[in-house]
Amino acid sequence: MTALLEVRDLRTQFQTEDGFVKAVDGVDFTVESGKTIGIVGESGCGKSVTCLTIMGLNERRNTTSSGEVLFNGEEILGASGSRLRSLRGKEIAMIFQDPMTSLNPVHTVGRQLVETVLLHNDISKAEARARAREALKEVGIPRAEQRVDDYPHQFSGGMRQRAMIAMAMINDPKLLIADEPTTALDVTTQAQILSLMQKLQEDHGTAIVMITHDLGVVAETAHEVVVMYAAKVVERGTVDAIFTAPQHPYTWGLLGSLPRLDAEIDRLAQIPGQPPSLLNPPRGCRFHPRCAYVMDVCREKVPELMGVSHDAAHEQACFLDEETKTREAARLFAATMAAGTSG
Repeated sequence: MTALLEVRDLRTQFQTEDGFVKAVDGVDFTVESGKTIGIVGESGCGKSVTCLTIMGLNERRNTTSSGEVLFNGEEILGASGSRLRSLRGKEIAMIFQDPMTSLNPVHTVGRQLVETVLLHNDISKAEARARAREALKEVGIPRAEQRVDDYPHQFSGGMRQRAMIAMAMINDPKLLIADEPTTALDVTTQAQILSLMQKLQEDHGTAIVMITHDLGVVAETAHEVVVMYAAKVVERGTVDAIFTAPQHPYTWGLLGSLPRLDAEIDRLAQIPGQPPSLLNPPRGCRFHPRCAYVMDVCREKVPELMGVSHDAAHEQACFLDEETKTREAARLFAATMAAGTSG
């Protein structure tokens, strides 16, 4: 199947008073129509900047980007502002973390939906308003005929997030980028939002890029996973491969720190230390200062993404031998299964 989105060797750096911050450093991934890819990692690893670069939303005055971003075969990384504006909201849409800061507080939700429709479609205002009401109904907002005239502050957090999803989906985009779409929502509302996004994907065939630090969200929604650390991809593969046979020590740390409700755990595992500064990242593997398996080569050379011998589509960037990786992955998976059956 032809990829809807191809990201090749994407690099983005910001010029600051202290120097250049390499926020994205050689990222590659593809997304097929109707599929979801999850981009995971700690805060500051480059997840959001990757997607802002794809959307052309970084501040151009102090930002430099290189590489390729192909959308439906068209190179859009260096596209003009007018071309990007024609794509954003129509072909590619984005859901931001905080709907309260993304929605304009002085305009009704309905007006903002109508403006989104009119910007990309040659229809009347009445037709656009009817489409806005239907969009709110589709995302499960009750009494949409009345709520369309409410302001964002009159919506709950979950309802605002639904309104943001309605705004993103109202023009039936081919690609939806969701940046931490369930942050700050309670567990019940989070489950509802994820279920809603999956339903909309099934109904419209939309491809989704899901940015999150929550591996639980990835397990529920994604087909493939990209694990990022300090602006680089350290592991990439299917959800099954990442959860059952993870190959990178950073991925092991992320999986080991997942809380569980089906087992008694006195203390969650944690990854020691802090992510490095992207102004001056460590030499060699960027994870080596925090890695329990560090070797001399890790401090000197940058590991390349390489396919796992039994699964070429599963790639990892680590100098550990495959026997050790297989053993540690099996140990982590066994511990997870044991916790799930305990009690």
